Amino acid sequence: MSFTSSIKTLWHKLGSPRWFYQMSGPWVIGFGIAALVLLGVGAVWALGFAPPDYQQGNSFRIMYVHVPAAMVAQSIYMSMGVAGLVLFVWRMKLADVAIAACLPLGMVLTALALFSGGVWGKPTWGTWWEWDGRTVSTLVLLFLFIGIYALREAIEDAGLKARASALVAMIGTINIPIIKYSVEWWHTLHQPASFTLTEKPAMPPEMYLPLLVMVLGMYAFAGHNIISRMRNQILVRESRTHWVREAMATGG
Repeated sequence: MSFTSSIKTLWHKLGSPRWFYQMSGPWVIGFGIAALVLLGVGAVWALGFAPPDYQQGNSFRIMYVHVPAAMVAQSIYMSMGVAGLVLFVWRMKLADVAIAACLPLGMVLTALALFSGGVWGKPTWGTWWEWDGRTVSTLVLLFLFIGIYALREAIEDAGLKARASALVAMIGTINIPIIKYSVEWWHTLHQPASFTLTEKPAMPPEMYLPLLVMVLGMYAFAGHNIISRMRNQILVRESRTHWVREAMATGG
């Protein structure tokens, strides 16, 4: 079988809720273990061993919560936008399952990013809130998550609910580059990214390495949470099928 044929086969399998449910059990366990290890190590490293910042002192440690929450929240929304595109183009039921599963964690992490940003901003900027580009665009991200959630709750027809939420998710992805580049496009109190994949980190290793561990741990937690929710959604949506009854009967 050629590589192209293998990709096509995998793509069609991904459209099957049954296949995803049967294959994703080990993923939940793997992501869960990775999240526990990485977040545990990262938290101890960040709070107990990372040196205080020469300007901000120990208040900078909120960064180890704020940055991972903001990064993963944006990634979750981008995933919803991609799922929305997949739903419109290929009509995959699993895409709507993914959107529904992403929403709760996306809302929580965006709210956490805004709250932790306020806690960090008070000693750093002298204010809990600043109407700068990144703060406002992150608030818009929270409104997008809440809006899609409210839309799904308000629409009863499953097909219309899926298409409407997918459309808003796709349109809302315009906000993600605004969040990312707002510190370059407008005057803002927010500092540029502390580290990127293409540039040398602006912090010493003993400060950015625990941040990297926390970011990876947050992504692992997101993987565990979202896949678990997707599996639960599949069981609810496919509850009348024979394979779900067998899975419930065998505990699989």
